[in-house]
Amino acid sequence: MKPCEIIKLLRSDNSKLFKQEVISQHMDNEEFVEGLQYALTPLITYGVQSVPNAELLGEFHGPELEWSDFKVLLDKLIARELTGHAARDAIVDSMVLSNVEQWNDWYRPILLKDLKAGFSEKTVNKVAKGTIQVFGCMLARDGAKEEKKLIGDVLIENKYDGVRCIAIVQNNTATLYSRNGKVFPNFPHIEAALSKPEFNNMVFDGEIMSENFQALMKQVYRKTDVDTSDAYLALFDVLDLSEFNAGKGSNTTIERKEILAELPFDECIRKVDFTRVNLDTAEGQQMFKNMNRIAIAEGYEGLMVKPVEAIYECKRSDSWLKIKPIIEVTLTVIDIEEGQGKFEGTTGALVCEGIDDGVTIGVNVGSGLTDEMRESIWNNRDDVIGQLVEIRADVITQADNGEYSLRFPRFKTFRGFDVGEKI
Repeated sequence: MKPCEIIKLLRSDNSKLFKQEVISQHMDNEEFVEGLQYALTPLITYGVQSVPNAELLGEFHGPELEWSDFKVLLDKLIARELTGHAARDAIVDSMVLSNVEQWNDWYRPILLKDLKAGFSEKTVNKVAKGTIQVFGCMLARDGAKEEKKLIGDVLIENKYDGVRCIAIVQNNTATLYSRNGKVFPNFPHIEAALSKPEFNNMVFDGEIMSENFQALMKQVYRKTDVDTSDAYLALFDVLDLSEFNAGKGSNTTIERKEILAELPFDECIRKVDFTRVNLDTAEGQQMFKNMNRIAIAEGYEGLMVKPVEAIYECKRSDSWLKIKPIIEVTLTVIDIEEGQGKFEGTTGALVCEGIDDGVTIGVNVGSGLTDEMRESIWNNRDDVIGQLVEIRADVITQADNGEYSLRFPRFKTFRGFDVGEKI
């Protein structure tokens, strides 16, 4: 079976088990497996924003383009040997040599890095571990749960309230990724600031920031009519690309900060300040408390605590500890939404509203509800509506329309009764 036919088969059924079975049956198809790698490996990019549809050619197309010839095109795009008009012309030339099905269902989706078949690299790796290189970066643990680790010689930074961004520079070209390996296409000025020979084979870790968080979130993945000119990269770490690919660096935290300090950046790249503190001393502990208080007062999410001698690892690690305040608000349940998917026929979310700290907050919260609670609430919804509920969140937010809500709301408890008791 040809790869384009396999992809069409995969699109025919949404079942995960079905997709895994189909992929498993065709793992001996070299072109299919290589195509999956070209399409799904996050670090492979082609520098193209759009790819024409072969149906535009009508009858003017070839019988078939050999996979080996198409790979030549892919590799040249990856290496940025072809860019701009030259890349566009080469893509069109390849399309003309392909038949419509081959191009539209196989070659074109690879170039767009979207097979539109309802599966990801995780699905492929579940069938055959290690087939697709997994994207990973350093993730912090909750300092409130790791208090015993808040010791020794550390660097303390303000925790920025933005969008995590991993910038990878290859062949004089920077590509911006989310923490999960999705490409951010809408920050060309940040890409340009890092697309320099002196930054080749370097990986920069930071947060994309904007004056307006809500607007920033709208900017992240939109493809048109997006103004991102005010965005900047708050940069707090750097390592070699080979180490990033290996999942583990060699330089300590302070050594990586020293490397950053020597690098010249444009205005849209701003190095995150840090303070060295010894948490084993009373003075250090007091400094830590004062910095946390000041950070919150100045609008930061909290603090990041990083041991001086820690290395960078592409996984969640207690080498980074986040110190974030948790706010709790008490709101009234005004409605109950039915869930979807596995939660169909039970509670999806509590629709809550109330006044806290002088502002009216409206939020839907489902996180934190157990399956038992979802069922009990749904079966007794008339009793639950009107009850007070305590909700934990990171911060109160304000949308462009002036309405207030909560970022990352989590159900804590009903105030005055337990679900299984009163109702």
